[in-house]
Amino acid sequence: MKKTPLVILGILIIVLGFVASSALFTVRQTEQALVLQFGNPVRVIQDPGLSVKMPFVQNVEYYDRRILDLDPPSQEIILDDQKRVNVDAFARYKIIDPLEYRKRAGSDANFRDVFGRRLNSAIRAQIGKILLGDMLTEKRAQIMTVIAEQMKSNAKEFGVEVIDVRIGRTDLPQDTAQSVYNRMRSDRVASAAQLRAVGEQQKLNIQAQADKQRTVILAEARRQSEILRGQGEGERNRILIEAQNRDPEFFAFYRSMEAYEASLSDDTTWVLSPDSEFFRYFNNAPATTGSVQ
Repeated sequence: MKKTPLVILGILIIVLGFVASSALFTVRQTEQALVLQFGNPVRVIQDPGLSVKMPFVQNVEYYDRRILDLDPPSQEIILDDQKRVNVDAFARYKIIDPLEYRKRAGSDANFRDVFGRRLNSAIRAQIGKILLGDMLTEKRAQIMTVIAEQMKSNAKEFGVEVIDVRIGRTDLPQDTAQSVYNRMRSDRVASAAQLRAVGEQQKLNIQAQADKQRTVILAEARRQSEILRGQGEGERNRILIEAQNRDPEFFAFYRSMEAYEASLSDDTTWVLSPDSEFFRYFNNAPATTGSVQ
């Protein structure tokens, strides 16, 4: 009988400990809590630390307060020029009002499904207004700014703040990629053919200019050579005339020697009289006055 108070005290301590553990809960720095009473939200706790709730009557739901990612499935979009592209977009967000988030979204899975479809719808509406070439220009950044502003506005009703929206990848479908490749290849072939044609034309122009310069240079060289030859012939004749005037006999002898050299240098047989005028300088007798032309 003496042990009965101790047993009762022990039971009371256990019950109080169980009640205390049910009444106390901890909110971590990366979390925020929503206190529910019979399923109805009654209080939002966003500061980290130890908090109290009514045991057995209230329960707590925790929501992440860090930046979360939303990555909906990629989708095929028809652009304004009827080209098709596969666009994979993502968003970064954080929960700023757990109560509104629970009311509107219900759960993380439902929010990702609903908001992911809204994100894809906004991207499809905006990207569908541009051309394929615009995806590589500054217009892409402008479109993404419009989409981000639209998603930030839609996120407020869910108690969510959208931090950023981006397009991760933009790929062409296989048939579109092949079509674009073929067109690019045709453009490059046409450009190469044009460059070859221009190069061939430049080659012909350079060759024509070179041939023209060659003809002019050769003509000028021939003209100069004829002038120099004429001047040489004139100087030669002047010297010969001067030599003839100084000593006609020696000049006749010199011209006869030249005639002998020109006539007797080959194996030609000559039949002439020994006293022929042609051989007058072969005899011992003085040659008659005259010159050999």
